Amino acid sequence: MAAPGRRSSTFTRLLRHGFTDPSAAERLLDAPELAPVRDDPVLLEALGATADPDLALHQLVRLLEAQPEPAARRELLDTVIAAKPLRDRLLGVLGASEALGDHLARHCGDWRALVTYEPRDLHPGVAEFESGLAGADDPVSLRIAYRRCLLALAARDVCGTIDVAETAAELADLATATLRAALALAEAAAPEDAALCRLAVIAMGKCGGHELNYVSDVDVVFVAEPAEGADETRALRAATGIASHLMRICSETTVEGSIWPVDANLRPEGRNGPLVRTLASHLAYYQRWAKTWEFQALLKARPVAGDAALGEEYLAAVRPLVWQASERENFVSDVQKMRRRVVETLPPAEVDRQLKLGPGGLRDVEFAVQLLQLVHGRVDPALRSGTTLDALDALAAGGYVGRADAAQLDEAYRFLRSMEHRLQLYRLRRTHLVPEDEADLRRLGRSLGLRTEPVTTLLREWRRHAAVVRRLHEKLFYRPLLDAVAQLAPGETRLSAKAARERLVALGYADPAAALRHLEALASGVTRKAAIQRTLLPVLLGWFADSADPDAGLLNFRKVSDALGKTPWYLRLLRDEGAAAENLARVLSAGRLAPDLLMRAPEAVALLGEGAAAGLAPRGRAQLEQEVLAAVRRADDAVQAVTAARGVRRRELFRTAAADIVGSYGTEARPAEADQGALVDRVGAAVSDLTAATLAGTLRAVVRAGWGDTLPTRFAIIGMGRFGGNELGYGSDADVLFVHEPRDGVDEREAADAAGRVVAEMRRLLQVPSADPPLVVDADLRPEGRSGPPVRTLKSYEAYYRRWSLAWESHALLRAEFVAGDEELGRRFMELVDPLRYPARGLPEDSVREIRRLKARMESERLPRGTDPKLHAKLGPGGLSDVEWTVQLTQLRHAHEVPALRTTRTREALTAACAAGLVPEEHAATLDEAWVLATRVRNAVMLVRGRAGDTFPTDSRDLAAVGRYLGYGPGHAGDMLEAYRRTTRLARTVVEELFYGA
Repeated sequence: MAAPGRRSSTFTRLLRHGFTDPSAAERLLDAPELAPVRDDPVLLEALGATADPDLALHQLVRLLEAQPEPAARRELLDTVIAAKPLRDRLLGVLGASEALGDHLARHCGDWRALVTYEPRDLHPGVAEFESGLAGADDPVSLRIAYRRCLLALAARDVCGTIDVAETAAELADLATATLRAALALAEAAAPEDAALCRLAVIAMGKCGGHELNYVSDVDVVFVAEPAEGADETRALRAATGIASHLMRICSETTVEGSIWPVDANLRPEGRNGPLVRTLASHLAYYQRWAKTWEFQALLKARPVAGDAALGEEYLAAVRPLVWQASERENFVSDVQKMRRRVVETLPPAEVDRQLKLGPGGLRDVEFAVQLLQLVHGRVDPALRSGTTLDALDALAAGGYVGRADAAQLDEAYRFLRSMEHRLQLYRLRRTHLVPEDEADLRRLGRSLGLRTEPVTTLLREWRRHAAVVRRLHEKLFYRPLLDAVAQLAPGETRLSAKAARERLVALGYADPAAALRHLEALASGVTRKAAIQRTLLPVLLGWFADSADPDAGLLNFRKVSDALGKTPWYLRLLRDEGAAAENLARVLSAGRLAPDLLMRAPEAVALLGEGAAAGLAPRGRAQLEQEVLAAVRRADDAVQAVTAARGVRRRELFRTAAADIVGSYGTEARPAEADQGALVDRVGAAVSDLTAATLAGTLRAVVRAGWGDTLPTRFAIIGMGRFGGNELGYGSDADVLFVHEPRDGVDEREAADAAGRVVAEMRRLLQVPSADPPLVVDADLRPEGRSGPPVRTLKSYEAYYRRWSLAWESHALLRAEFVAGDEELGRRFMELVDPLRYPARGLPEDSVREIRRLKARMESERLPRGTDPKLHAKLGPGGLSDVEWTVQLTQLRHAHEVPALRTTRTREALTAACAAGLVPEEHAATLDEAWVLATRVRNAVMLVRGRAGDTFPTDSRDLAAVGRYLGYGPGHAGDMLEAYRRTTRLARTVVEELFYGA
């Protein structure tokens, strides 16, 4: 018995070395034969370095006790003490694997398999493992030899001599050697059957992919042919007997345990099909009946045992089928559904503990990699690896996966596989569930090198890697581009000159020679950029062709790509981020406006990758004004400040146009009426908010440059017309009124001069030629029109409206809304004009007649010569003017008694009039449909031509592009015009009744 002092010292040392039950360890170490261990600090330190020091010591004691003689025990202890490599290997295994400790206790001399030290660059392959299994002449001795080989392999693993990928590859090589040995035993047991057939064993799954687990089913397929002169039926019967015997040798459990189950259920027809087939039978099945998942499984097929020539014939025959699989209808969606089904079948209690099948598990990595391989590998042989990590490296090298994404997936996969390996190594049982027991988690964490708070650290790292895997799985596995690439014919995925030219002509490119030059410039070379372009372009060509001008779309794509070619995120965005590539294709081929806006700031492409809910969603007026004012503050002078404000306007115009195009072009069918109205409202509000923010920033810049912080007079901007109604289009001028009020103590003349200079400078700066589109500020709706001063005091407005105001001015003021400047002054102006636009006694009949005369005169005088009135969106019958004047007359007559009519927005006022019973519901629907359609036509013309217009284009390509925006496919421009005439004709009938009183 050790003295109390020494016991206390030993206890402390054991605790320091990571023993969780130092009292039990002390009792073991008190045995006289263990004195060398107890007294050797190096040995105690080595025990403390294992995954489970208590287990390692316990199993070392068992191994010593199992030695048949004292001399054998001394030899073992002396060798462990003297030889560090053996000490680390033996104790490492004993602390990590209870099952291998049991094996050593039964076969106490097998520890000598760990004596030989191998440098890192010497790893056994199939031949070395076959040598280790040599001499096993029955199933039991084969199991013992297999465990002996596994012992040495596990020792290399736990000591870090090999990494997780090398461990998996060695396990696959050991499985190969074992299958060969088992086949030899089975053939020796039935030599007559062996003489009748040629039998090849094809490894599938992880064994085929050189990435096997410690304990896993070894998936195989058997293929056989009759030996020369043998009958096929007898030969297949003989081969089936041998294959069945092989499976029993490996799978049956004895006192020595089992090796692993051999699973042949991946064969044609699964467990319902014959165990062994001829090569012709395999091919017939795959060509006629195989499902998508069966081709995915064949990705890892590898001949491992039996007739090597037959195995290679099998591989040569099925490999082409694997790389044609992605051409099958619904291939991508089938693979995606299969992955979802796997998750759905998991027991709810296991989902969050599953390393393999759960969300963020190993299968997420493997399925994503395999799907990308199968889609892109048909034209890129570099991707055709059965090993997950090698395939991932190839996908990254080829540009199919971003380098950062690939690195994160690689790191996560290695960590998860390491967890899986160490879990299974403990008892050599097939499991993929993370344990819940604290001791098991501690041993698992320590086995992975996590020594500080191993449980907490392990769980944190596991969750972190699982979250990364899940995020990247969703990003890669459900990438929209995959389905589009998979649907291309094989010749279309590689842009050879001849195939590309034929495809361009078939797709409707008017100048295939120019298009080929663009393709050559984009996709030639061996750079990563060119590789990604070669993946993108075949799909983009089809999307461009879905527009009225595919040539322009491709040209614009080349311009954007040239501008952003050295920007690392650009092609990565198109490849990875949702529908970004398709959105860009739609935007670039929809006309001139959006591409022109984009070319001036190509980095705005990033907006297309954030999705409709974020990147393309319009920003509110307050947010826009805050950004514009911040940009103005940072500028050195007024010119720079307004340039910055106009830059924000350009970017936001692109955002709005892109969202409009994506929303309109997303389907061949015409959007529903409610969707059309929502698109129109969104564009109108977005452009109006942007205009208001731009004016606010410009006003701030001009005041700061000329007067510092405070202008001598309060100043407000009132939006009018479509601006005040929040209904601006892309090419609309900003109709405004300018109002000011001298500050206390400021001379009126000085105030008026300051206000006039502000107006002049704002209008000048907003129209200075630059890369940004100009903003025309129109104040012609002011009192006295162009003959009156551009800016007035509030008192001047009050005096004018009291004495001189005409009916048309009350009419115009219906759209007045404060948009920028002094809020208090703006509020007071609105209070001033409310009695004019919402007259307390309604509108006198003489005023009604005057408004009708004005409208009739406008129709006859302002319509441009040579224009077909029925196709003029603004002034034509049933167009914008008809609907707006009808709604506004209703407001002038009834807004004093119907508060809901007191709005500047046309559709809102029409809804209120209908709710109040002033406009029949069917009439309101007719007017609303016509107004929305006419507004969309104007927006379409601006998007397509890059300049404002109120009539349909005469150029056939531009007309087709307008039709595409409105939801009409190729060749249906006539249908579009007829539908427009029909809609506006019905609206004009309502206008005749409601406005003119017909």
